[in-house]
Amino acid sequence: MSLRDLERLVESVPGPRSKRLASQLRAYESRNVTYLSDDFPVFWEAANGATVTDVDGNRYIDCTAAFGVANAGHCNPRVTAAVLEQVERLVHGMGDVHPSAVRVLLFERLSQVLPTGLDRIFLATTGSEAIEAALKTAVLYTGKARFAAFRGGYHGLSFGALAVGGIERFRAPFAAAIGAEPLLLDFPKAGGSVNGRDAAFETNRRLSERDDIAALVVEPIQGRAGVILPPPGYLRELRVVCDERQIVMIVDEIYTGFGRTGTWFAVEREGVVPDILCIGKAMGSGFPISAAAGTSQVMDAWPISGGEALHTSTYLGHPLGCAAAVATIDEIERLQLAQRARRLGDEFGEGMSALSSLEGVVEVRGRGLLWGVALQDAALASAVVTRALRAGAIFLQSGIAGDVVAISPPLVIGEEQLARALEILKVAIEETA
Repeated sequence: MSLRDLERLVESVPGPRSKRLASQLRAYESRNVTYLSDDFPVFWEAANGATVTDVDGNRYIDCTAAFGVANAGHCNPRVTAAVLEQVERLVHGMGDVHPSAVRVLLFERLSQVLPTGLDRIFLATTGSEAIEAALKTAVLYTGKARFAAFRGGYHGLSFGALAVGGIERFRAPFAAAIGAEPLLLDFPKAGGSVNGRDAAFETNRRLSERDDIAALVVEPIQGRAGVILPPPGYLRELRVVCDERQIVMIVDEIYTGFGRTGTWFAVEREGVVPDILCIGKAMGSGFPISAAAGTSQVMDAWPISGGEALHTSTYLGHPLGCAAAVATIDEIERLQLAQRARRLGDEFGEGMSALSSLEGVVEVRGRGLLWGVALQDAALASAVVTRALRAGAIFLQSGIAGDVVAISPPLVIGEEQLARALEILKVAIEETA
């Protein structure tokens, strides 16, 4: 660990170049995309490992992994080399017509790390595309067209993904254009008064109210809702409920996958194999690639291609994405990042939990290297994130009400870096609250 891995501020935050770029961005970009204010954001120039440098030369400790993407570290050298080698050989293939060889290599590598039984894979570009592929699969398999999902669930913002979204502010403006309303269920919370079996009993009761449910979509840990963990055993009981009701179980591990919570995939903690597992984000270390991986029984509901795929895209199985994903899997294995996330989560968990004693902190919860610090309101969370940024650490505001500070650093983050980032967060909470 060197001083280059820790924060170093040489300019104001945001600095003059960031402010100038913000002004230019405001002139061009659709106004609903990037939040811009006098003290937020900074514009990134470069990133390496768990360190981000902005356009003004300020250096930060990244506790976001850029939305959970950089599990193997920003600009991981081996992933970068694999992409550069692929660029020189083949940048783009022909999707569902003339595939690339590296796509087959990716399927082979995925089969070695996915839960046993998930042996049919649909590649896509974004997380929401993987969700949509899973939903279409469930419709074909069951002949039904309604879905069940959870309040607080986040699965992307395309129309299909919104059809199973559980955060009202994303759905409300487009509700009239979304087909059938999902059956929205309450997501049980670990540490509450209900255990996993009783929570599953209530889920089963709600599902019994309908006979048109094709699939149940669930996150093993709700990420966008503020890192909400279910009671132990709930996912395992949910698997039983789906089997009994012949409902396709779709698990969204777009955020929690690839070692984030201490195992390759969070469902492994309870030995659960869903019918379809949706993955993305960290899969390509920054190159957009995702997948819906399912059992052959369910996935083979799709007919054999007769030359025109029913669901595809121009960039399906993109060679650069496949090369990045293969190299990412290799790196997560080589560096034992899932095990490292579990160890660091255990070692630093006590320090993270100690934040709960601070004024303004309501709860601290998490697993592996995915944690949420729930604060008294959104205003405080926003102020804490901004103050921490000015001190040299990047955190994300999260939660349905925006009252959570999320901690999801690259899994390669140094122990000294993580300790320093948590100290910055602690001071930011103390000074703001």
